[in-house]
Amino acid sequence: MPRAVTHRPRKRFGQNFLVDDGVIAAIIAAIRPMRGECLVEIGPGLGALTRPLLHAAGQLHAIEIDRDLAAALQDELGGRLTLYVADVLNFDFAALGDDLRVVGNLPYNISTPLLFHLVDYADRIRDIHVMLQKEVVARMVAAPADSAYGRLSVMLQYRFAMEKLFDVSAAAFRPAPAVESAVVRMTPLQSLRQPARDEALFARIVTAAFSQRRKTLRNSLRSFFAEPDFVALAIAPSARAQELSVAQFIALADHVSRRAE
Repeated sequence: MPRAVTHRPRKRFGQNFLVDDGVIAAIIAAIRPMRGECLVEIGPGLGALTRPLLHAAGQLHAIEIDRDLAAALQDELGGRLTLYVADVLNFDFAALGDDLRVVGNLPYNISTPLLFHLVDYADRIRDIHVMLQKEVVARMVAAPADSAYGRLSVMLQYRFAMEKLFDVSAAAFRPAPAVESAVVRMTPLQSLRQPARDEALFARIVTAAFSQRRKTLRNSLRSFFAEPDFVALAIAPSARAQELSVAQFIALADHVSRRAE
């Protein structure tokens, strides 16, 4: 169990501290940290994961926005822990090198922008093990035609193999959050199965397609495509965004990219 620290959870930082020994052990078992690996923990908090990660790996980088918590952990764990008192949304993971293993109980109030921030460093990351709101994990791993499938699903699955590991009850935290949680493993694809010719264009098309989920592609993507474009790609203009695979979104973007040449 984490040592007793007098700390009032701060809502602005989305602080819910993991206290369940069984869940902590399950997360560490899923990560399987090894000596000498470059482990990076996001939001160590009271150190529930920090201590066993340090025990296994011998050293650890950690990013903590709360100065009081950072100071307490640094005092306790000393030089084995390299602490960065920073907002993780602005943190440059490239400064830590390559082959990073990212771990964390992510603040739910910034989970989506944080995931997109990590996408930018996918080529430097070996894997990511994070705990998030259960509904967010459902969106991350959802397949086409699933009601949870959306922009987050497409953009993450373009760069990562996704695997939901297990659910975590709200009772595993203090204070208990109002939602259930889940742990997910994200492994960067070593070589993109079908890289988009223009990734910025790909992102714009995915965003436009899901901006109004009930609209057909004919309507949501009218600024990009005319009827003959859909025919050429064998994609029904009457389809909706949640029916398309990642590969089909790439095909849409590549079609626009080639047309502009």
